[in-house]
Amino acid sequence: VQLVESGGRLVQAGGSLRLSCATSGRSFSLYGMGWLRQAPGKEREFVAAISRDGGSTFYADSVKGRSIISRDNAKNTVYLQMNSLKPEDTAVYYCAAKFLGVATTPDYNHWGQGTQVTVSS
Repeated sequence: VQLVESGGRLVQAGGSLRLSCATSGRSFSLYGMGWLRQAPGKEREFVAAISRDGGSTFYADSVKGRSIISRDNAKNTVYLQMNSLKPEDTAVYYCAAKFLGVATTPDYNHWGQGTQVTVSS
């Protein structure tokens, strides 16, 4: 599975953006999908995850209520809508896939290259 993120950019605090992750392969529905992020000097941390059928979603406390993860299995794509952005959301955001499961830790099988999100104050 190859993952390609897009949508990262510079945005002002309070703004919104939507990250997308397009995947290759014919088995997208076999993978739980997640978004994780890594800020400079910090460890990679969980942001949000969604089950294979989209029926279950999980969020880190830091983004809960401000973010929505979704997936379109027909388009092999997962999204992360982020609202009310804060400077502390600044990080490289990674899309990740976990075969036959979903994780709220960095325990994923496949990773994208990351997309930079910068939130200015």
